[in-house]
Amino acid sequence: MELTKAEEKAMQILWSIEKGLIRDVVNGYEEPKPAYTTVATIFKILEKKGFVGRTPIANSHEYYPLIQKEEYTHGFMKSFVKNYFSDSFKNMVSAFSEKEDMTTGEMEEIIEHLKSQIKAKKEK
Repeated sequence: MELTKAEEKAMQILWSIEKGLIRDVVNGYEEPKPAYTTVATIFKILEKKGFVGRTPIANSHEYYPLIQKEEYTHGFMKSFVKNYFSDSFKNMVSAFSEKEDMTTGEMEEIIEHLKSQIKAKKEK
């Protein structure tokens, strides 16, 4: 399941602070900060979607992620590749490597990373 931009921003802040009250999340935004009620509404939606849990504290709630950032990122990237690059990582890498803003150094880093991944998979 993908998040809206507003939900993803709230999750990015929650992942960075690990757990917190709505006001802690609001404090993590850059100026202009969203209204407390806006962030509270986003967290109600995130809770319904199964992304966050909450623990009652006094007359408030402390929120914590139920899905780790890496898990969400992996699922998002798989969906992104499927929807925009015909479910082909090769197509994605080709599209990015053909753009002028990717340096030869970045390309070489990708090649080295892939070589190490190939070696690790062969050793399994």
